[in-house]
Amino acid sequence: MPMKNTARPQPKKNNPHVMVLPLPGVAGGRSAPKLSLSVQYAISAKSLPRWRLRRWIARAVAYGASESVQNVQLTLRLVGSVESQRLNFGYRTKSKPTNVLTFDYNEFDTDELVLADIVICTPVLKAEARAQGKTYLDHAAHLVIHGTLHALGHDHIKPAQAQFMEGLERRILASLSIADPYATEKK
Repeated sequence: MPMKNTARPQPKKNNPHVMVLPLPGVAGGRSAPKLSLSVQYAISAKSLPRWRLRRWIARAVAYGASESVQNVQLTLRLVGSVESQRLNFGYRTKSKPTNVLTFDYNEFDTDELVLADIVICTPVLKAEARAQGKTYLDHAAHLVIHGTLHALGHDHIKPAQAQFMEGLERRILASLSIADPYATEKK
């Protein structure tokens, strides 16, 4: 019986955002990309210790990084509404705080290294979790994973991209025993 392909996703040649869906683990004994993570707390977030955030990010990297990625260097910054609104206006011209922003610095000609900053606004996270009937930690995991997938080159601008990215988020969250966030959101 042939073995299933468990390789991480590979970008399609004409569209780097259309990826082959990965299976958990890494194929052929190849190690997962090396993860370097810096966590900055601009606001108190006692229920989001570094070890928990790293666990969620590492899972997203294992599922979402293309096979060519060897190193992932991320900074995750937890902020309040004022800083989030300032960043959201400065980079997206939207004058309100937002749940997650990802700043991808992969402008140079290599696909072996991923460099990005992820900013999560914890007051927005808390309000969204309450409004959507989700636990704070489940919603936090979803936003951290969502931001990490953006850092890895995934997007949801086009319907096909959104469908793929949401499916990937569902698989990663399920691997962490977290319910489908979109099922809860759409009720």
